[in-house]
Amino acid sequence: RSSDLEFYCKPGLTKRRPCLISPYHYRLDWLMWFAAFQNYKQNPWFVHLIAKFLAGDESVNSLIEKNPFSGGDPPRWIRAVLYRYQYTKIGSRKAAAGHWWTRKPVGVYLPPVELDQLQNLIKAHEWRVKGPVTD
Repeated sequence: RSSDLEFYCKPGLTKRRPCLISPYHYRLDWLMWFAAFQNYKQNPWFVHLIAKFLAGDESVNSLIEKNPFSGGDPPRWIRAVLYRYQYTKIGSRKAAAGHWWTRKPVGVYLPPVELDQLQNLIKAHEWRVKGPVTD
C-alpha cells in the first residue's frame, strides 16, 4: 500500500489550502523546498530522516502533520517523488471542485529504499536511529 506523509505547510494534497505563516516557517518544510533544487546525495539530513521513518522512530512525528504509520508498523520501503505545483486557475473546474493546486510528477527524488540498505550510511555518519537497526 502506498501512503503519503503530510507536512504542516509544504504543498501536498491538492485540496489542501495553502499555509500562510509569517515571519517564520516550519523548518522541515522549508528544508524540503530547498532540497528539491538538489538531489538526496547532497542532502544527507534527508536520508537520515528517511532512516528514522523506516525504523519507526516516533520522535520524527512532531516534524510532520500526519504519519500514516504512526502507532503501527513502520513502512518497509520509502521513496520520495518530486512534483511541480501550481495554483489552480480561479474559476476553473478544478478550483470549483476545491483544488488549490495542480501537480505534475517531475521524477523520483529518492528511489525506493529499505532500512537494511541504509545501514552502512547510518554507521558511517554515526546517526542515532531508534528502532530495529541491525549491527
